[in-house]
Amino acid sequence: MIAALPLVAAGSSAHAARKGSFGEAEVQALARDLARRAFTPPSKDLPQTLAKLDYDAYRDIRFDPAQALWKAQGLPFQLQFFHRGGLFREQVDLYELRDGQPTPIAYSTEQFNFKRGAPSGLSPHLGFAGFRIHAPINKASYFDEVAVFLGASYFRAVAKGMLYGLSARGLAIGTGGQEEFPIFRSFWIERPELGTRSLTILALLDSVSCTGAFKFVVTPGETTIFDVSAKIFPRRAIANVGIAPLTSMFLFAGDSARRFDDFRPRVHDSDGLSVSNGRGERLWRPLVNPQVVQTSAFQDKNPRGFGLVQRERRLAAYQDLEARYDLRPSLWVEPKGAWGPGQVRLVELPAATEYEDNIAAFWTPTAPLRAGSPASFAYRLHWGPEQVGGALARVVQTRSGAAAKPPRRRFVIDFDMPAGVPADGVGVSVTTSHGEILEKHLLPNPATRGLRLSFELDPGQARGADLRAQLAWSGRPCSEVWLYRWTA
Repeated sequence: MIAALPLVAAGSSAHAARKGSFGEAEVQALARDLARRAFTPPSKDLPQTLAKLDYDAYRDIRFDPAQALWKAQGLPFQLQFFHRGGLFREQVDLYELRDGQPTPIAYSTEQFNFKRGAPSGLSPHLGFAGFRIHAPINKASYFDEVAVFLGASYFRAVAKGMLYGLSARGLAIGTGGQEEFPIFRSFWIERPELGTRSLTILALLDSVSCTGAFKFVVTPGETTIFDVSAKIFPRRAIANVGIAPLTSMFLFAGDSARRFDDFRPRVHDSDGLSVSNGRGERLWRPLVNPQVVQTSAFQDKNPRGFGLVQRERRLAAYQDLEARYDLRPSLWVEPKGAWGPGQVRLVELPAATEYEDNIAAFWTPTAPLRAGSPASFAYRLHWGPEQVGGALARVVQTRSGAAAKPPRRRFVIDFDMPAGVPADGVGVSVTTSHGEILEKHLLPNPATRGLRLSFELDPGQARGADLRAQLAWSGRPCSEVWLYRWTA
């Protein structure tokens, strides 16, 4: 933590204590005041025994579950904490918020089990790197880990019966280019009441370009919900800002599997970007692991939602009994209020291993954030099964390969079919930004009880093309819109 910030926080907290409450308004005041000063990065100073920890050595430092906050009181949530070290060197200030009064959560080496022995001489003020939330989600008698805040402004969650996969962030800046990573400096976690189903968290964000005040209301369940409100205070104009940013991993699936010598047919935390735009269209864009950085923008006004989806749910499709990619959650962003004009952006980065998060999706407003002008956003995050809306056929598989006549490329897309839409009489529209669409066929697929679309792209001299396809019945769209970017 920068030296001046605790003084500001302490003063504001004392003022709130006299009034009887510390809450969202006070965190906004902290963010506003901090934005008037230049950004000072937090100290990463640590003893070398902690600073040099590799991934496995860091994981060997485990919080003692018996000392979880609120465990002794039998409350519906418990908190456990992460030690500083390795990649997670910055201190994050944590407070328990009870009856409107913030109390620092004290650090002690006695809270942790050090498999390789505790380093000597650690400061009692070393502090934490982050925290995780535990609650009964799969059965009433056991407190599962349901969410974690750790590293920069990253956080992630699971739903009932699922495992960790993709992440969300507080804010993204410059993703796909010269990226800036905002950080959560402080958290105030409200002590839950007996019988409550939600946990409220306040957070202070800071970066070179802005500060921010966040409120998260976390409700675990069949779908785990985060209700998020954010107020951003720009220090300078920010054009390439990402609101409600999502981060995931896509290594290979389908024809891209040929690039990898791997026993598994597919490896990914998410397999597509889904968008419900302000015009009422539902878009589906299969993810790719590109050879070079690839950015796609989907222009919109007042989006209804977007998300990174893990649509393939069959274990047999992955053949991985350890990673269980079939149990990774989808994450859907549901905006609250009118977000105005902008675009859903998808950034795909080249990746060589499954340990690299190479996919990002977020909302970018058309108008840049302006220095000195706060901007507010509110949205709901749905972690869990795919949020399917309406009676539209979905794309369940996308494949491509060389056609018989080079340089043509053959595409095969399988759609499921919603109840009430007969296969007879369904038409299809396929378009391309470059080249020509040939050999278009739409046939029933008896194995899936859906429809299979196949066509060939003749790119001519083009080195890339944006493809679009949609099914229609009785003159009305009956499927989501399939979108794909082909590159030579």
